[in-house]
Amino acid sequence: MDQHTGSVTIDDIERTLGSVAEIKAARVVATPEGVIQEIHVLALPNKSPKQLVRDIESTIMASYGIAVDHKKISIAQLGADTEAMQDAVSMGDPARARILSINANVTGVHASTTVALEIEGDTYLGEASGPASTTVRARLVAMATLDAIEQYVHGAYSFAVEDVAIIQLGREKAAVCCMTLVTPLGEQSFAGTALVRQNENDSIVKATLDAINRRLGFLTTP
Repeated sequence: MDQHTGSVTIDDIERTLGSVAEIKAARVVATPEGVIQEIHVLALPNKSPKQLVRDIESTIMASYGIAVDHKKISIAQLGADTEAMQDAVSMGDPARARILSINANVTGVHASTTVALEIEGDTYLGEASGPASTTVRARLVAMATLDAIEQYVHGAYSFAVEDVAIIQLGREKAAVCCMTLVTPLGEQSFAGTALVRQNENDSIVKATLDAINRRLGFLTTP
């Protein structure tokens, strides 16, 4: 079966998917040759992720005669409970995000941070900058992490950091990240945590990824 978009544009496919009742937004990623690599969908929780994937496959096949591998389709459902989202946001195995490097620099009153993540064999470098206060420097680590993730999902999702803190829990320290997912239907906030093992910045990155998994569930960390 043909997996090429041919004369069909990505915009055509995205508009067609957007006409499906449960789908609120769709982003299609294809190679320069027109082979669909990824389909990211933001949907209402009216149907199960598996049913939505079947609907997407059927819609694209019926409309354009293009066969899409179900493993290339990722579903994020608005308002769905955490258990349902963890069940299967993606029909394939969750991608694993490996922290390659975290660089935090302060020059005078200005701070900048870069976070490099390896996901599915590709490297994504996130960047963030701001005033060099202690509170802001912690936030910059989370912001740079989210910048890398937004590159990975090709802008299909937009994130905002609400707050980051290192807290004492008994004999342990933990990083806590509160963030917001901005969607066409509004905003949803959630938090992630990670115990401080290597250093605080490493734990902030892991807490940020944990926060993403609370709603989207498409990343795990080694």
